[in-house]
Amino acid sequence: MAERVLGGRYTVQDRIGTGGMAIVYRGLDEVLGRTVAIKTMLPQYAADPSFAARFKQEAQAAAALQSPYIVSVYDWGKDGDTYYIVMEYLRGTDLKSGIRKHGALDSKKVAQIGSQIAQALSVAHRHDIIHRDIKPQNIMVQPDGNIKVMDFGIARAKNSHLTTDNSVLGTAHYVSPEQTQGKELGPTTDIYSLGIVMYEAATGRVPFDGDDAISVALKQVNEQPVPPTAVNPAVDSALESIILKCMQKDPKDRFQTADELYHVLRDYLAGRLAAVNNATEVLPANPVVPAIAPIGATSTQSLPRIDTAEHIKPQTATQKAQQEADAAMKKHKRRVALFSIIGVIALIATIVGVYSLVNPSNQKREVPNYLSMTEADALKAIDESEFFKKGSVKEQYSSTVEKGVVMDQDPDSGRMVAKGTKINLVISKGKEPAASVKVPGLTGMSPSQADKALAKVGLVGQAGDSVYDENVAVGMIAKQSPAGGSEAKAGDTITYQLSKGKESVDVPSVVGQDANSATSALKDAGFEVSVSYGDSDTVQKGYVYDQSPTGSADKGTTVTIYVSNGAKTVSVPNVVGSTADDAKGALDAEGFKYNLTYQYSSSVAQGTVISQSATSAKSGATITLVISNGPDPATSGNNTGGATTTNTGTTKDPTAGGQ
Repeated sequence: MAERVLGGRYTVQDRIGTGGMAIVYRGLDEVLGRTVAIKTMLPQYAADPSFAARFKQEAQAAAALQSPYIVSVYDWGKDGDTYYIVMEYLRGTDLKSGIRKHGALDSKKVAQIGSQIAQALSVAHRHDIIHRDIKPQNIMVQPDGNIKVMDFGIARAKNSHLTTDNSVLGTAHYVSPEQTQGKELGPTTDIYSLGIVMYEAATGRVPFDGDDAISVALKQVNEQPVPPTAVNPAVDSALESIILKCMQKDPKDRFQTADELYHVLRDYLAGRLAAVNNATEVLPANPVVPAIAPIGATSTQSLPRIDTAEHIKPQTATQKAQQEADAAMKKHKRRVALFSIIGVIALIATIVGVYSLVNPSNQKREVPNYLSMTEADALKAIDESEFFKKGSVKEQYSSTVEKGVVMDQDPDSGRMVAKGTKINLVISKGKEPAASVKVPGLTGMSPSQADKALAKVGLVGQAGDSVYDENVAVGMIAKQSPAGGSEAKAGDTITYQLSKGKESVDVPSVVGQDANSATSALKDAGFEVSVSYGDSDTVQKGYVYDQSPTGSADKGTTVTIYVSNGAKTVSVPNVVGSTADDAKGALDAEGFKYNLTYQYSSSVAQGTVISQSATSAKSGATITLVISNGPDPATSGNNTGGATTTNTGTTKDPTAGGQ
């Protein structure tokens, strides 16, 4: 199926696993561009309507389960002859591989894993879904240490009968006694399997093992487990009591709900040992093994207490050989007894079958499968059969079967019944309307606080993208949707966004811009602006010559810009009456330039400053000085000034050397 596209959207890539009725591939969602896991039904089952109906139910049931500890189902459909389910792609390793690699886990880690599995089962059980195959291979440990429960491939709703009977579908090492015996299953069967998972995680081995599935199943029914502390002394006694209560043979003696188990494990992790001890019953310290008995028997006999190595007496070769011979004989007798039972059942079935053939009045037929048919079609099929009769028709709510469709039948399909048997149907009323609840306000809460507040009113929390919010501490909830105080339906998901604190952004550089342009640029970037004025010898009046801060800053920060008033005005030295050389020296010392103009004067000595153009000016300005040339020769004796000459930036007397 390499590079096949399902539903015009999901590209199938490499195979990552194979189950009892499906193959799982890694794939790509071309619309969202994300990696997904794609489960496709094996070809030999796709053409079977009952398997197809079960596959569809699995998708619908799993899609309804929203939990951080359950693998998410995104989509499902049919493409040609291929049924497929699109799921969350998980990275990590399954718990079984982890135990094989690392051995027994720390008691706290076992309790943490058990707590998360219990939370996942609690969600499933609230939807009337029994997983039926809880085992370490179906528990994915993610890189962050949290788990996801996978594979609802043999899970089913409590009222569904898509399998032909209650036969053992789970792995023998983890199935409950009632599952082995084909009895009605409930939430406590998953709790038993979870107890075995915790037992294996705590000790590194399963509590019951054997040469084949039958021998293991017999032990599940008849034998008590060796206490975990006898296998691994490091197991905490409080955790041991929790595990053994989960593994009680009678479902009534176990924790009755996954939620109850979760709270006990939570109390254990929190160190509230009194609460744990009050909620559990510890099995006898000594394990017991059964006498040879068929499945369902409960008689047991005590084993002697396990001695320490220093009290075990060495065996002789003859004793050892005799012991092995006795064990082989017991095993042989058990097999003979089991096969004898099977032979008797087969003989009875043959006799009944022959009797049915020779006696037409006792002929029976197999009950058809009316599940997933509409009510009208199912009743019509019963009428047209002329073998069965209509029975009662009831209605029930269902979260997995659409309205108007048969969700249950009695007798079950596949059973052999006599002519005239009434077929009772249960028709789906669709999903039960959820109760309206008020959404709590989550602003300022931590995610764990928010999840608890939402769970109290039957809502589910989900973290969205984080946002910047200067008024909420980093890591706390800043926004939510729907808003607090609004109405929602029980089971709805409330999305919340965590605060990233103030947002830091680059501060635009506005030096050299005019004041208005600089202010607009900073405000557009999310900053407040403060304007300060100052003198500048280098920047034109009205333009920014400096700013603070620069680089990056939190949005909303005030940025100060310094706007030029032009060059600074200072006092000009009074050089009137000084010689030209002294005047130039004085102006140079203060940073002024000068422009010399010469004029005849009969009252001011030659080379002396008659006047200057300013007594104050901007730094670096040019000051004009009028220098006396002495009396005008053309008007000797006349005090009236004569012609003038100008010499800019020089002290040279225009008459020097000419007289």
